[in-house]
Amino acid sequence: MTSFSAAQRSRVTMLDVAERAGVSKASVSRFIGDDRALLSDAIALRIEQAIEQLGYRPNQMARGLKRGRTRLIGMLVADIRNPYSIAVMHGVETACRQHGYSLVVCNTDRDDEQERQHLAALRSYNIEGLIVNTLGHHLDELLELQREMPLVLVDRKVEPLRSDLVGLDNPAAVRMAVEHLEQQGYAEVLLVSEATDGTSSRLERLHSFKAEVARRPDMSGAVLELDDELEHHLRTFLAKPARKALFCANGVAALACTRALKVLGCNLFDDIGLIALDDLDWYPLVGTGITALAQPTEAIGASAFDCLLKRLRGDTAPTRTLDFLPQLIIRGSTQFPVGGGLPPIAVCQSAYL
Repeated sequence: MTSFSAAQRSRVTMLDVAERAGVSKASVSRFIGDDRALLSDAIALRIEQAIEQLGYRPNQMARGLKRGRTRLIGMLVADIRNPYSIAVMHGVETACRQHGYSLVVCNTDRDDEQERQHLAALRSYNIEGLIVNTLGHHLDELLELQREMPLVLVDRKVEPLRSDLVGLDNPAAVRMAVEHLEQQGYAEVLLVSEATDGTSSRLERLHSFKAEVARRPDMSGAVLELDDELEHHLRTFLAKPARKALFCANGVAALACTRALKVLGCNLFDDIGLIALDDLDWYPLVGTGITALAQPTEAIGASAFDCLLKRLRGDTAPTRTLDFLPQLIIRGSTQFPVGGGLPPIAVCQSAYL
């Protein structure tokens, strides 16, 4: 067998194969396509040998365009650095691969102009379907794409888009978190979130948190959006005399708060409790471990692709919403010390500085 470099293989054309095999270009096209049965065994063998000798690799994109099928799925994500986005994307990609599709991922980096450019690029790639996890500020482009192909939303609603939506049951997740904190004796809870910025999932968590706290007479709650004054805000919160806890609305908020608490000199987690949405690999490594509400990200990604695949296969049922429940994983950040009873109220070393 002859060894060819990738560059050499890319220069070999279908015509080269046809000339080496002594057949027509149409016969080569039939051989690498879906019409191989139309060729005699002798011609098929000559073409196969020529392909091996020349190291020919067919252009899969060109073949797909010719047949009107590329088997490409597009995915638009708002922030590829967010651990949630990476985990869901892995679930989508795994499901794509299992069904013979390839995934094209575009990161908008929460920038409207990048989103516009990526939508144009995805259209040029002739994707067969689109999975969207972004704010959808370019609604006209999204609506136009939706007229051309199936579209599924992940985590975030884009109201004018009548599309399947897959994500977390946010009200249920918040209820689980607040109930756990109440059972552990926390009276003051601060919800820390990234800026809502119109993001439906963040707004749902915020509204659900306010509603859950309002139903509990022995609990008070406040909401804080991440900004450059996080340490100052946490210092003020830590000065409160009641038993207190932070509820971080996602992994980004959890990391920011953990860093800030370290700077403030907190004895994690004696001075303050902490529970976070998402369960990241580093949570068990901080103090006695961070209690988490683990999202089934792999299942969310796989279900998003499954919804898309059903639409690609002609499913015309009304749009569906799939809300997944999280799993509460209790670690030391919200547990009483050994021996039971409420721990003494404490403040960080710098609480009054």
